[in-house]
Amino acid sequence: MINILTKLPINSINLDAIAVVTNIYRIAQGLRNQMEREVLSEYGLSWTAFSLLYDLWIGNAVETKKLAESAGVSKATISNITKTLEQKEYCYRKVDNRDRRITYVTITDKGRGIMEDLYPRFHKGETEIVSSLTVDEQKNISTLLRKVIKQNQF
Repeated sequence: MINILTKLPINSINLDAIAVVTNIYRIAQGLRNQMEREVLSEYGLSWTAFSLLYDLWIGNAVETKKLAESAGVSKATISNITKTLEQKEYCYRKVDNRDRRITYVTITDKGRGIMEDLYPRFHKGETEIVSSLTVDEQKNISTLLRKVIKQNQF
């Protein structure tokens, strides 16, 4: 890989930056794939549907625009996922009475029940993924990632 990169017309290659970003990407993809396969598939949820349902579980009623920002997807994607979750009776949409352009999504009792059943299993998976790290290492990585998130306004 280094041989290929050093041939590119770039003044200086920052291999450390490449390693950090590549590893973040690999961890994110691996986490997503593993959780979808081992936990979420049993509930018929994709990663994004779970993220949306999680935000609703924590926030109860959330504006579609905020759901899209939180999940890093378009409002159209949120609309499609919300339709699917509505069919499963996990949430419902409601237009704001004061501003008809704003739509809120609210978790239902059934959706809350699913999250109360699902989340302990999801959290067990999170814990297992970082089990090779000490608590201090987990805190250090978390602090450093928050710094990158804040700097880039992710």
